[in-house]
Amino acid sequence: MQHEEADSFYAFYTTKTSFSVERVHRTMVNITYCPPGLHIWDVWVDNGTSQCFMDTLSSSILAGFILVAGTIQLCMYRKYGTEVSPNHLSKSKLYHLQIFLTLLLPVLEVVRFALQATVYQDKAIYGYMIVSLVLTVFTYPYSLCIVRVERHYLLPSVPTRGHGIVLLIFWTLIFISENLAFINLGQKLWWFRLRNLTDQIEMALFVLRYVSCLLIFLLGLKAPGIMQNVDYFSLNDQQRSIGGQRVMLHQAPSSVDLNKKQKLKVAFENISVNVKFKERREENASTWKNFWKKMRILFPFMWPRKDALLQLRVVICFVLLAGGRVVNLYVPIYQKLIVESMDGSQEKMVFRWDWILVYVAFKFLQGGGTGGMGLLNNLRSFLWIRIQQYTTREVEVELFRHLHSLSLRWHLGRKTGEVLRVMDRGTDSINNLLNYIVFSIVPTIIDIIVAIVYFIAAFNIWFGVIVFITMTLYIILTVAITEWRTKYQRRMNLADNETRARSVDSLLNFETVKYYGAEQYEVEAFREAVLKYQKEEFKSSITLNILNTVQNSIICAGLLAGSLLCVYIVVEEHTLKAGDYVLFATYIVQLYVPLNWFGTYYRAIQKNFVDMENMFDLLREEQEVIDAPGAGPISVRRGAVEFNNVTFGYLPERLVLKNVTFSVPAGKTVALVGPSGSGKSTVIRLLFRFYDVETGSIIIDGQNIKTVTQESLRRSIGVVPQDTVLFNNTIKYNIKYGRLTATDAEVIEAARGGDIHDKILQFPEGYETQVGERGLRLSGGEKQRVAIARTLLKAPAIILLDEATSALDTQTERNIQDSLERMCTNRTTIIVAHRLSTIIHADEILVLQEGEIVERGRHEHLIGQEGVYANMWRQQLESRENSSADNSLEKSAA
Repeated sequence: MQHEEADSFYAFYTTKTSFSVERVHRTMVNITYCPPGLHIWDVWVDNGTSQCFMDTLSSSILAGFILVAGTIQLCMYRKYGTEVSPNHLSKSKLYHLQIFLTLLLPVLEVVRFALQATVYQDKAIYGYMIVSLVLTVFTYPYSLCIVRVERHYLLPSVPTRGHGIVLLIFWTLIFISENLAFINLGQKLWWFRLRNLTDQIEMALFVLRYVSCLLIFLLGLKAPGIMQNVDYFSLNDQQRSIGGQRVMLHQAPSSVDLNKKQKLKVAFENISVNVKFKERREENASTWKNFWKKMRILFPFMWPRKDALLQLRVVICFVLLAGGRVVNLYVPIYQKLIVESMDGSQEKMVFRWDWILVYVAFKFLQGGGTGGMGLLNNLRSFLWIRIQQYTTREVEVELFRHLHSLSLRWHLGRKTGEVLRVMDRGTDSINNLLNYIVFSIVPTIIDIIVAIVYFIAAFNIWFGVIVFITMTLYIILTVAITEWRTKYQRRMNLADNETRARSVDSLLNFETVKYYGAEQYEVEAFREAVLKYQKEEFKSSITLNILNTVQNSIICAGLLAGSLLCVYIVVEEHTLKAGDYVLFATYIVQLYVPLNWFGTYYRAIQKNFVDMENMFDLLREEQEVIDAPGAGPISVRRGAVEFNNVTFGYLPERLVLKNVTFSVPAGKTVALVGPSGSGKSTVIRLLFRFYDVETGSIIIDGQNIKTVTQESLRRSIGVVPQDTVLFNNTIKYNIKYGRLTATDAEVIEAARGGDIHDKILQFPEGYETQVGERGLRLSGGEKQRVAIARTLLKAPAIILLDEATSALDTQTERNIQDSLERMCTNRTTIIVAHRLSTIIHADEILVLQEGEIVERGRHEHLIGQEGVYANMWRQQLESRENSSADNSLEKSAA
């Protein structure tokens, strides 16, 4: 009995299994590649493309491309690639998102295949679905392998700043393949119609695929998993460069002493490598970086805090801006109403003159579609003029004040032409940014949002989707491409700065160029600078053309899709009227016109941010010498000066003064002499507090100069420098600069004291004579006399003479020496001298050598010692005797 039951069960199981296998076999045999009635080469079916053709084509192209091109790239990495140490790999959440989205796409394809077999209405499986599934499941994981290889290996080529061209093309292709679905908007059986559950599921899967492909494309441009700061010397090292130092992360004990010389060499070479890549990283940095920080710096200059009338103007300007957005909405609406009033038979036509008046009134307010000629925009521009002037004035004045507050160390290292160029471009960029952001970008974005909402409410969701996708793609690609080309704009600006700096530097040194006959050299050097600028300008222009082409393609594609859909609904479904198409076409064109300028505005914003960066660098320059909190004005009663153990160096490793101590009693004269580089002029600069001493103190009448204001200190000291530089103005202006409140009579009296009054009267224009750039129209002696007169007019308690006559001839020096002696009478005087004959009258002479006082005393005392001063005196006497002998020989020969 049991055997019979077992045989029956076996027979039933065998029969059922055979039936199942036969059914599966029959199903497999009945599977066709395309749905019934269609062939793979039937491309256009029912006003749209065949899904069989599209899925086969797109999946085959993607798989074929990534297989061929990707395999070639993998072979190159296998043969030439250098492995990157795991310690150098960036840990980015965006990289993990990139991996997740890449794996999500084949998962969505598997889900779609399973739903097709179980949930969809027809529950039919076709061959193209299997092919598409297999190719998709292969394609994306294979591309992920390439991503990981690019992350962990580097090719010995130009340092990469992103993914390779293979992956970038692949991600572009997958994004394009998803956008091809919009071709089927007019197909009646396509799932865009959302007729049933199948269409709704397909729509949801499409949205997921589209968003995923878009994000993969954008992440591919950013390349979050690729090492940006490439250090080729340590790709395989177990060390990392952190903050400019080489830090050992982990190392085997046996490798401590291996190749010490080689590692030392690598460490030094890494310094330059890190600097180069830091520059490249800065070059590619987004100009939107620290955007809010920049705006916080600018905000005090934008809002007129002390002027209520200007604040009211700002409010009115924003009200007018909001009114313009409302007008932009109602212009196409009233145009639609006017068209519909003329639609239909003659009996139904109505002459709506009131709508025409309202429409024309709105157009008068709006202007030529973009607000460029309208009353609202013109009124807003008129009211904004005063605000713009306020902003420019405040920025320029603050920047100029800041530059004057910077230390002498900074000014000695600056390039005048470059600084002036930065100031001009930086201040101009402030107003441009305000106009572009507040009155162009923000209104355009608001108009886009209003248009999307209106089209969804008045038409249907697809019009809103078309507008949204078009605008989003336009803005994203504009931003991405513009960010990419920012480095070319930066390079062009740097080359422009170099060109201007070169020209200004050459013209300022006009005499030196003439002395050495180097005119042709300067011209060729300027030509090279111009050629370098034009080379960078060419790259910037080419990338601009690429951006314009992409923008135009996106706008035209969106306009085509929206127009086709609108006309189709008007003609086929009759749910919209001809007036609705007029409204759509008018509104969309009205929207695209300012949007077409969006790229220009964004590029202009980028350019102005780049221009502002150098200005921000100037504003960020910190003052090296600042007044102490609560510092008051100095009180100079007698003018006694003391240096107590003063130590100072321009560089930390090289001290210029070492524990220098001396005092100058009130009304006395102290001279500083010594070889070049001994620190004589540094004493003058420290007394003026151009620099702060590192140790020790400088006292004037019992007051440490660090505890008083710099302005009062410098007002109490007068100086006659070795090389007097005059303003490009009149002689009277330059003398009066010593005390700007002086009268003309006081100016003339100071000129008499400087022994230049008679000389000035010999000029055709007298005191109104222009001295030229840096005073080049005056001789050296005349410039020195002007400086003496200026110092006499200032009437300081302390006078500093920094080799005031060393650049003059002997006769001129003697004439000026009398003027200097009269000026220094009964005043505390410190003289830095090269010619010892000019300081033999000094109350005390300090001899400096290598930053230390090696001798001190009067002239008579010092020449009696066999020291540094006596040696210098002897050398100058011999030099003078030789010069006199040469002059006598020349006269005899003549």
